[in-house]
Amino acid sequence: MRVMWKSMDKMRCFRKRSIFPFLGFLIASLLFFNLYMDDGYVLEAEKRQLGETLIHPPNSERYVHTFRDLSNFSGTINVTYRYLAGLPLPRKKYLTIGLSSVKRKKGNYLLETIKSIFDQSSYEELKEIVVVVHLADFDLVWCENLVQEITRKFAHHIIAGRLLVIQAPEEYYPSLDGLKRNYNDPEDRVRFRSKQNVDYAFLLNFCTNLSDFYMMLEDDVRCSRNFLTALKKVITSREGSYWVMLEFSKLGYIGKLYHSRDLPRLAHFLLMFYQEMPCDWLLIHFRGLLAQKDVIRFKPSLFQHMGYYSSYKGAENKLKDDDFEEDSIDIPDNPPASLYTNINVFENYDATKAYSSIVDEYFWGKPPCTGDFFIIIFNKPTKITRIKILTGTEDRQNDILHHGALEVGQKSVDTKQGRQCTSYITLGEFKVGNIEVNNVDHKIGFDIECVRIVITASQKEWLIIRSVSLWTAQPVAQL
Repeated sequence: MRVMWKSMDKMRCFRKRSIFPFLGFLIASLLFFNLYMDDGYVLEAEKRQLGETLIHPPNSERYVHTFRDLSNFSGTINVTYRYLAGLPLPRKKYLTIGLSSVKRKKGNYLLETIKSIFDQSSYEELKEIVVVVHLADFDLVWCENLVQEITRKFAHHIIAGRLLVIQAPEEYYPSLDGLKRNYNDPEDRVRFRSKQNVDYAFLLNFCTNLSDFYMMLEDDVRCSRNFLTALKKVITSREGSYWVMLEFSKLGYIGKLYHSRDLPRLAHFLLMFYQEMPCDWLLIHFRGLLAQKDVIRFKPSLFQHMGYYSSYKGAENKLKDDDFEEDSIDIPDNPPASLYTNINVFENYDATKAYSSIVDEYFWGKPPCTGDFFIIIFNKPTKITRIKILTGTEDRQNDILHHGALEVGQKSVDTKQGRQCTSYITLGEFKVGNIEVNNVDHKIGFDIECVRIVITASQKEWLIIRSVSLWTAQPVAQL
């Protein structure tokens, strides 16, 4: 292993400003890193050797000291935090929401963000969340004044253990001087984004054992109503599938969800490569190295960027997420089911894609004929209250279902064509490619086992079923 690290050290010395050698080094390092994470131990001598290898010469002395103190890949980073407001409760919550904030030259949105989190949550939802704010500015007077404001406005949430304000002392930070200027960024920009990586690393590290899941937000965000209930629906729908990061906003480091068990190595990862690139780029590499190849982003977005001025130099930042919806409770339940169709599927746009709320996933089939079907078979009979089906997309508006009917059935049995129901009731016809039926449970006298789309006339156009959305009468916890 010494030979391997020496060879990596040589690679590092010869690399100048090209990113490609760095990526090779990154992948090799993280594969080794993950191997040791899974084994649950790192030998002390090897930790020392790894720390020395990753040090860039200009800031080696301080960073060697910091890295040796902090590196324990099987656990959390050894930092003594300052508790500025609140204390953790002994009971683990369902979700931790993390915010890192620094002093801005223009505007301050942190208090509005905290208010939005609490205001958009029901009393029952508030019992399951804890908000952790990391004040990551080295201006202690600013921090003290802000803590006083937070304490005054959110005292009852602090007392209830729903809000914590912390700070990682400056002495735990690696050097922020003489950093590598990758991508020809100016020195102050490199310093800003490098410090931000460390800010996030210390925040993630603190939040490791507070809950089952962790959501990262920025400090200038507005939340949709009942976002926790929407998150629970999505997490429930993903049970049994592997994921590292689920995304509920397409902007920045907003609305990124993790298993809390992954926070220690994400914290180490950000700290190890803090000066290489911005945090949202590092997250792409982290996700890939843990074998989640593709982005898993859900629509509608649950969080919206509301800041007008950036925390970097107070520059204007008007970015908005056009997938954001204020009322997230309208997200469908889509109970567990199997999907079948006899329509000729194009490439990998299979039937299950229409049942997903992931952005850019849909069913796409070649021209259907009269009598063709698309069927959803629930794992167990379900009381459905509302059904909404959309076909076609903005860029393929002709690939809609021109002639079709929506049916629901009961008494499912196995047939040569797959599992089917023995009897069906028609709920309605598609109009301009779409159909929506409300109060379904009042219109039929049984729990539904099958939802079926039947093609009532052949068409020349291909068919895209963009989304099948179902709402149930059962609480999400029972799905």
